[in-house]
Amino acid sequence: MIQIFFILILVLVIIIFSVDFLVNKDTEGSTFSSVERIASQKVGLLLGTSKYIRRGELNKYYENRIDAAVALYKAGKINYILVSGDNGTLEYNEPITMKNDLIERGVQEECIYLDYAGFRTLDSVVRCKEIFGQTEIIVISQKWHNQRAIYIAESKGMKATGFNAKDVSVSYGFKTQMREKLARCKMVLDLMFGKRPKFGGEKIEIE
Repeated sequence: MIQIFFILILVLVIIIFSVDFLVNKDTEGSTFSSVERIASQKVGLLLGTSKYIRRGELNKYYENRIDAAVALYKAGKINYILVSGDNGTLEYNEPITMKNDLIERGVQEECIYLDYAGFRTLDSVVRCKEIFGQTEIIVISQKWHNQRAIYIAESKGMKATGFNAKDVSVSYGFKTQMREKLARCKMVLDLMFGKRPKFGGEKIEIE
């Protein structure tokens, strides 16, 4: 019985790292950390996260994503920013918070679109195509997150590149990195079984 248990654990570990390798390999050359090197697109898809973490500290992932989106916009690499995040309750609204900070940093309000139903990365990417009418985008987040989003986009017939927001230290992001490996496995299952976004809605074309 113990041997079976360890065999199952071994198989699980192999699957997790195989999926991780697959995503890294498939998206190789699709993410960029330099504004100068990335090709321009009409829309940048800014993936949401909470502004603050426990103890009320500013979330470094959030701060760095805002920096990245502003850098792309000011360099003329994108014309519009689609902010996609969680607005699950009246008290929690990632898109509005990010919009306010983008405007404060100099992004014109009319250049910002909001997707309040980006509860997961899959939802954000699929809704970007189906609701907002975009098939070619720059995804804006940390590299590991961009890779997963690009993998989803390509599986849905989209053309996507990623602009990498500055990452955090190993100690700060260790738990997030571990969750990401599991999230990639779940993503593969979601794609295999045709998982759909939680919400649909009327089309809001970004023209």
